[in-house]
Amino acid sequence: MGQTPRMLQPSLSERHFFGAELRRLRERANLSQARLGAMIRFSADLVRRVETADRFPSREFVEACDRALATGGALTRLLPLLEGSRANEGMRPTSPSGSSNVDTLLPIQSAETPGVADMVVRVPFQPGVLDRAALDWLNAAAGPRLSVAGRPGSPDQVDEEDLHLAETALAMFRQLDHTYGAGRVHVQVQRYVEGELNRLLASTPTSEAVGRHLYTLAAGFFELCGYQAVDTGAHGLAQRRYLRALRLTEAAADRLYGSYLLAVNIGHLALHCGHPEPARRMALTAVRGSETQATPAVAAALHAVVARTHARLGREGECLTHLDMAEKQLARSKPEDEPAWIRYFDAAYLADEIAHCFHDLGRPRQTQRHLGDALTALSPTHVRRLAIDTALLASSLAAAGRIDEACAAARQAVDHAARTTSHRCLQRIVEVQADLEPYRCEPEVREFGEYVRHRLPLAAV
Repeated sequence: MGQTPRMLQPSLSERHFFGAELRRLRERANLSQARLGAMIRFSADLVRRVETADRFPSREFVEACDRALATGGALTRLLPLLEGSRANEGMRPTSPSGSSNVDTLLPIQSAETPGVADMVVRVPFQPGVLDRAALDWLNAAAGPRLSVAGRPGSPDQVDEEDLHLAETALAMFRQLDHTYGAGRVHVQVQRYVEGELNRLLASTPTSEAVGRHLYTLAAGFFELCGYQAVDTGAHGLAQRRYLRALRLTEAAADRLYGSYLLAVNIGHLALHCGHPEPARRMALTAVRGSETQATPAVAAALHAVVARTHARLGREGECLTHLDMAEKQLARSKPEDEPAWIRYFDAAYLADEIAHCFHDLGRPRQTQRHLGDALTALSPTHVRRLAIDTALLASSLAAAGRIDEACAAARQAVDHAARTTSHRCLQRIVEVQADLEPYRCEPEVREFGEYVRHRLPLAAV
């Protein structure tokens, strides 16, 4: 009896993603590993090792697989991802024993020249352009749609198979981003957008439905690019990426995803940049513009952002009203009836939003209770969120005068943050140190400061 093939997890890394795609295409062609190996003149063992992510494939191997499986070059177009992953693994710091030190923080902008990186970070966030963007989105239902015809004379066509491959890549990038932060992943995402995604957008869809699906998928990539720009401290670039994603949802006539981008992405960004009033207008526009289409989970996410803006503005009554709406909507939600992109928004994510509201309202006890709910349910792979929420817990404990507990939680947050390359995590650790500053003479606080300097020097103050 043959062995059961090893279960693959495409979202673990670029190499796992490639291996899973090779296996899927091989099985679609009804070929065994041995038969494929014979066709491409490589060993069956090498096919197996590439499929199980034990080996990086050579360009010759990939191109031979494309020819044998008649993929139209789908595997070759993944080579830039693999090459970027191989380069990252080669640059990863090692311990004296030669093993990879995954707890060492890599520089956020290691893949870019310092001058370019600095210029990108200095691109300003511009709250003044948001109202026009929101108005254009609100009125888009009566306006023109972007053409889905593609470039005249293009030899390529985009079909569901292309979209499946791109969707799998997007899921992989999102998981890697959650685990490692944008500093590790954003260059690979940018390469994919500039190469494969732009190729798809320049080609002709096989149907109008495929064209709409393509635009929504492209919006997902630009949403991720925006989120990663926030995570590297490039807030102006994030704004431009989010607005591009919003326009793509207009082209796709995807009102629901557009409302999510307007509130959850653009609204949160405005809050992050210290502009709660524009954030409130974006979130309320999203609520009003999607009233007839919003599913319960989407409505809950939108009202949670409205609540966040009221909390930042010190309007406790309005904040609690919208939190109540969010909780009632989420209680009605059935995951199988929700769009795939909102299924992450569960009771734990809502607890996270509620905790941030109570922190801004200056109510540490409620903050700690809801953070407990959020942290208990978080996946261990969501390292950035673990770092941010644990740091917020430490700040809340400091506000309540529970210094020993605050320092213990802050150490955990530093340990999580040290496993990522995330500017947002560094920022939260800096904020924890500021919250502990009034107690700087306490031995626990002094020891925590030393711990940060040793474990996470980029966040030391």
